Amino acid sequence: MANKPKSQDRDRKAKVEEMRRAQQARERRKSLMFIVIAVVLGLGLVAAAAVPAYMDSRNDPKKKSVASFGVSASGADCDDVVTDTSTGASEHVDPGTKLTYDEVPPSSGQHWDAPAFPARPFYTKDDRPATEQLVHNLEHGYTVLWYDDTITGKKLDQVRDLAESASASEPAGPSSKFIASAWDDSYGTFPEGKHVALSHWGATESHRQLCGALSGDVVQKFMQQFPYSDSPEPNGQ
Repeated sequence: MANKPKSQDRDRKAKVEEMRRAQQARERRKSLMFIVIAVVLGLGLVAAAAVPAYMDSRNDPKKKSVASFGVSASGADCDDVVTDTSTGASEHVDPGTKLTYDEVPPSSGQHWDAPAFPARPFYTKDDRPATEQLVHNLEHGYTVLWYDDTITGKKLDQVRDLAESASASEPAGPSSKFIASAWDDSYGTFPEGKHVALSHWGATESHRQLCGALSGDVVQKFMQQFPYSDSPEPNGQ
């Protein structure tokens, strides 16, 4: 009978220890749950920021090839490249003077004394530089893509994206001399069925190509065939 209190005391201590261990186990599970929840939430926040950034990067036109925009070369209904005599090198007229060009669109000729600079890769009919300015850009080695007023909606988006791609060559530099601009019909209209045109002013000859639709493949080949270095003033801005 004398040992009964000691036995009860041991049982009581064992139960207390068991309860303490159970409480510690619950606390560990609770802490682990908080950690898991925090990690999941953190990963979710990272994903919420990273996924849109990844999608934007993947869809960035600057990271796509010029040839990936528009229709195929065979589907663009393009005329053969036309070769013109280069004229008007360093022949400047006063800003504001409206000139008449023999070709539509022009591939060389007299021009204002200042080009569009700093040139953006894309212009609409609401913010386009004067044709006389863009002819000066041609003299400096730019390829100019002109589009008429039938190019709207998704077609216009394609032109804008292509311009971003063409003007973002790596490494960035003179080889990225490219401008897409809405054509001004007051200088003449494109031939029937043609809605997109390319111009390049070469050192001795100039070149044009007219197409029924936008083709990045055609643009890429045109720029490769007639590089910025083949121009009267390739080092001009």
